[in-house]
Amino acid sequence: MNRKENSSEVSPLMRELSEYIAGALKRPLPEAVKEKTRHHVLDTIAAMVSGSRLLPGKKAIAYAKKLGGTKEACVAGSRLVTTAQHAALANGMLAHADETDDSHAPSLSHPGCAIVPAALAMAEREGRGGRDLLRAVALGYDVGTRLNLALHAYDFRDAGHSSHSFGPTFGAAAAAGALAGADARRARWLLSYAAQQCSGISCWMRDEEHIEKAFDFGGMAARNGTVAATMVAAGFTGVEDVFSGERNFFVAYDETRRIGKAPEPQRLVQDLGSTWEIMNTNIKRWSVGSPIQAPLDSLLDLIRAHKLKAGDVERITVRVARQGANTTDNRNMPDICMQHLCAVMLTDGIVTFESAHDEKRMRDKQVLAVRNRVELYGDEELTRALPSRQGIVELRLKGGRELRHHTRAVRGTAQNPMTRAEVDEKGFHLMAPVLGKKRARALCDAVWNLERLADARKLRPLLRA
Repeated sequence: MNRKENSSEVSPLMRELSEYIAGALKRPLPEAVKEKTRHHVLDTIAAMVSGSRLLPGKKAIAYAKKLGGTKEACVAGSRLVTTAQHAALANGMLAHADETDDSHAPSLSHPGCAIVPAALAMAEREGRGGRDLLRAVALGYDVGTRLNLALHAYDFRDAGHSSHSFGPTFGAAAAAGALAGADARRARWLLSYAAQQCSGISCWMRDEEHIEKAFDFGGMAARNGTVAATMVAAGFTGVEDVFSGERNFFVAYDETRRIGKAPEPQRLVQDLGSTWEIMNTNIKRWSVGSPIQAPLDSLLDLIRAHKLKAGDVERITVRVARQGANTTDNRNMPDICMQHLCAVMLTDGIVTFESAHDEKRMRDKQVLAVRNRVELYGDEELTRALPSRQGIVELRLKGGRELRHHTRAVRGTAQNPMTRAEVDEKGFHLMAPVLGKKRARALCDAVWNLERLADARKLRPLLRA
């Protein structure tokens, strides 16, 4: 290095964070954290593979093919091998091509669709093994979610920013940087490059085809984090401490001070190494929008407990948090339309990946007849309730009988996690139609045994369509 480090430029907070990133691959994960990380790697890879056949995924693969580039990392569901940056972009969009991927409610982000693609691309580029990949992914979840928590994610969103584009960028950069072998100083530089690339406004809610949303949530953050890591690895230098000093990141995004909540930079390092945020991250039981998870849980419980058919129900009332109702109210896309999916659940007795993405069902007369009986309300009590994303379903049956179910802890959430068998079943059924049953089974098994994998590039044959 030609320039000398000026220790006065580096705050204690930045020193602690950058040293944590630099040491991540040498730090063993507790067994429970290691297992949960496997869950999220498989869940995200399954979302990537299934997303390769959806419109945003098809667009992403076609775009990446046109870009070309050095063969460093693969794009799931295709035979394309390209640069790490292009692969991260495409796989990030695949992972959020619909609503299959994970979410972290406290930070209001979808960590997996950005962090896993970035980590996988960099692991391939660097020839890293499965153990390093797992540790890098867990690190990414810790850094990305804490960044949003420091910004007060929900207030930050209300100020107009998209929290989904902020934290995941830093998480992807941390994971990719660790796999690139960044020391503490380079970790500080890559965090500055991540900060310079942060952007995002919440108008993604108006995206009718989920293409821009796939980029905003997954592709952009995965690419930007990978770019930060590869540029620093190539010798790019940067600002020593983007989180403190003159014109720093938190000064630029001091959006919540007007309501009495200044950013809390200290949350970036709070409980690092003792509280693992991947343990607080949700996996979706249903491949639909997060606000729809609880109502589907409630409706399925009522259907099975009372052996209900669509013809038995006169009216369906659904109550969720106000923001969740706004996001899912009579949307044009089937997998994020509350009324449609409740109608499908009542008609079929279940919701599958196929039925949740079948646009023709939105015009089906039988489904429409049930949908017309669904009423959706944003409930202020549920808006304030913890854990978040709760849902209430109330049914009025023909003859006047009324039933009610309140789902407080959605299956797959941190409060009610899915088992390995449940995650495996979800992943297998998402991937088998694209990869075939034999290869889907082999890919699931490979993820469950990641620590035995000497080189992430050995996953490529399993990820190909």
